[in-house]
Amino acid sequence: MSFISKTLLASTLLISSIYANNIDEKVLNFEKDRFSKNDRVKVEKLSINLKKKLPLENWYGYIIDVEAKIADKSIKAKDVLFSNGTFIAPELLDINTGKSLKDIMTPTLTSKYYDKKRLIAGNENAKDKIVIFSDPLCPFCIDYVPEVIKFVKEHKNKIALYYYHFPLLRIHPAAETITKAMVIAKNKGVKDIELKVYQADFEPFFDSKETSKEKILEAFNKLIKTDIKLEELEDKKLQEEIFEDVAMGEEVMVQGTPTIFINGEQDKSKLKYEELGK
Repeated sequence: MSFISKTLLASTLLISSIYANNIDEKVLNFEKDRFSKNDRVKVEKLSINLKKKLPLENWYGYIIDVEAKIADKSIKAKDVLFSNGTFIAPELLDINTGKSLKDIMTPTLTSKYYDKKRLIAGNENAKDKIVIFSDPLCPFCIDYVPEVIKFVKEHKNKIALYYYHFPLLRIHPAAETITKAMVIAKNKGVKDIELKVYQADFEPFFDSKETSKEKILEAFNKLIKTDIKLEELEDKKLQEEIFEDVAMGEEVMVQGTPTIFINGEQDKSKLKYEELGK
C-alpha cells in the first residue's frame, strides 16, 4: 500500500471514529435530558454498556446503563436506544418480518458467568459453554431444562452447563420456596438437584398463588425425598445467593425463562445447543 493510500485510510478511519464518538455523545445527552424531565428522577451516571452496528447504514444500537435516584431510592436499569446521529428511536422493526432489532441487542456474557459453583453438568474446561436462567415452575422450562441437561451429559467432555436461578415470583410465587429448597438441597450434597426438581410433579403450583412455605416445603420434601426444615429457608446467605443469580440475569437483560446463552451469546431459538459437542 502506498504512502498516500495509507494516509487516506488513516484519515477515513479517524473521521469514522470521530463520527461514531459524536453519535455516542448525542445518545447519552439525549438519555440524560429525557430522564431529567422527570423532577422525581436524579440521574447519577449514564454509560454505554453495549454498542452494535445495525444492518442499516450508519445506524447503531445502544444498551445504556442507568444509575439514578427516584425519591431517594437508588436504582440501576438498562435502556435500549437506536440512533444514526440525526434521529433516535426506542424501537426499530424490520418491515418485512416485523421482528424487533432489540432482539440483537443482548450483552455478551463475560467469564464470570462460568462459575464452577453453578456448573450442573459437563466439563468446566470444555470449549463450548451453556448458561441457562430458569424458573422451576415455568412450564416451558419443565420440558426444556431436562432436555438440555441430558444432552450435555451425553457430551459431558465437550460441553459445560451452568444453571442460574431466575424465579418469576409475580407469576409463580411458590417458586421462591422451591428455589430456596433447591439451593439448600444442593448445599447438603443432593446430586442432580436441578434435574430432580424439573422432573418432579410440581404442577399443582404452576398456576397457583400459593405462598404457604409450609405447604410448598412439605411438597418439596415429599417429591425430592429431602428433610429440609422451615427455619432453614430464612438463612440470609441463602437469600443473598439467589439474589445474586437474579442480579446476574438482570445484568444481561434476562426478562423471561428459560433464557439460554451459547458461548456467551443469547440464543433466541433455544435450539443451538443441539449443534454443540460434534
